[in-house]
Amino acid sequence: MPKKDEFTPGDSVLLTTKEKQYVGVLMPSPNAENVVLKLKTGYNMVLKKKSITAVKKEKATVIVQEKTKLPSVQHKKELKTIAILHTGGTIASEIDYATGGVVGRFTPEEIIAKYPQLTETANVRSRLLRNMSSEDMRFPHYNILAKEIQKEIKEGVDGIIITHGTDTIAYTSAALAFALEHLPIPVILVGSQRSSDRGSSDAALNLLSAFRFISQSDFGEVGLCMHETSSDESCVLLPATKTRKFHTSRRDAFKTVNARPFARITKEGKITWINQQYHKVDKARKLVVKPFKEDLKVGLLKTHTHMYAKQFEVYSTFQGLVLEGTGMGHLPINTLDKETKEHEKIFKVIQQLAKKIPVVITSQTLFGRINLNVYSPGRVLKEAGVLGDYLDILPETAFIKLAWLLSNYPKTQVAALMHENLRGEITKRSLHEDFL
Repeated sequence: MPKKDEFTPGDSVLLTTKEKQYVGVLMPSPNAENVVLKLKTGYNMVLKKKSITAVKKEKATVIVQEKTKLPSVQHKKELKTIAILHTGGTIASEIDYATGGVVGRFTPEEIIAKYPQLTETANVRSRLLRNMSSEDMRFPHYNILAKEIQKEIKEGVDGIIITHGTDTIAYTSAALAFALEHLPIPVILVGSQRSSDRGSSDAALNLLSAFRFISQSDFGEVGLCMHETSSDESCVLLPATKTRKFHTSRRDAFKTVNARPFARITKEGKITWINQQYHKVDKARKLVVKPFKEDLKVGLLKTHTHMYAKQFEVYSTFQGLVLEGTGMGHLPINTLDKETKEHEKIFKVIQQLAKKIPVVITSQTLFGRINLNVYSPGRVLKEAGVLGDYLDILPETAFIKLAWLLSNYPKTQVAALMHENLRGEITKRSLHEDFL
């Protein structure tokens, strides 16, 4: 490698090793022995300095600090106005090659500069609420979002888009679906599986599809807009309480469970309806925000083989518990031999918990529904007060719904409401074509 001061982060370079040549932009390296190169694909390549035989500076150099002239925001009366509320994720971010960090771009002018196609679709309002990883979301953040959505509705916007990290976006969509009662306009959550500095990013199509869907439809609920397939052909509008992330990195990671998407939005902007059972836009509806109790403790426990009663006792100080059981709603409660004596203790703890707090059972299979009447252990759980019989609710949605019910209703009403379909979280009938 040449002397340190000859090349700086942000420079475009050609690096030569004994095996190969690499072209990219130098990035800051946390290790003095390594060189980090941002390739044209968006991926980072780490090379040992001692393996590099030659370095050549390329003509194209990234000028990080140069401020590009931002476009002015012009309001067009003939277009709908859509507000973007940012909570984090990659959609409004770009890489800073001098620091290696991600820089947020959140003002309307910055959003339009990044995605100029939006101005052909709607008037853009945009502001930052939080810049956080989605796994750090807590009940107070759901309340913050609900209140800010309420503000935007009072300002007269026609739709709202929430940018959000994908890991827990389905939790937030369910939380908003429950917290926003009598919602008059659409609220669409949008995420991105691939960062916006990569050629394979899904950020632009996801965001543009959400804008087009709001501007061209009368949909008036909470939903999610993500890639339909791994290609850039279309996105789908997914239900807020029946959607799950099924892959760590694929662009089509989000699929519906026991339900179908509402619509398909092609890259050209054509909308094809798949399920038209939705609440339509009605600005005469008066939004009621029913927030979450911010200090509430609700658990979500995935059951498995070789469990101990102490794993259930942890929740004795909680206000509610969702159990992710196996099959139709099974838990390790049968004492069959000396090796399963612990199961008797487990059942006693579950029995005690169900007397104190709502305990809801869901299934790890995700698809299908709970049926506690087929096998005797299920009937025993039902007699003990465990809730969830005949429900096809997702474990995550059950967690959010239980917390919301405990936040807004007397404990005596929670059991009945848990079994009532309030926001599309429970389907009356499981259809063959809704499986995978």
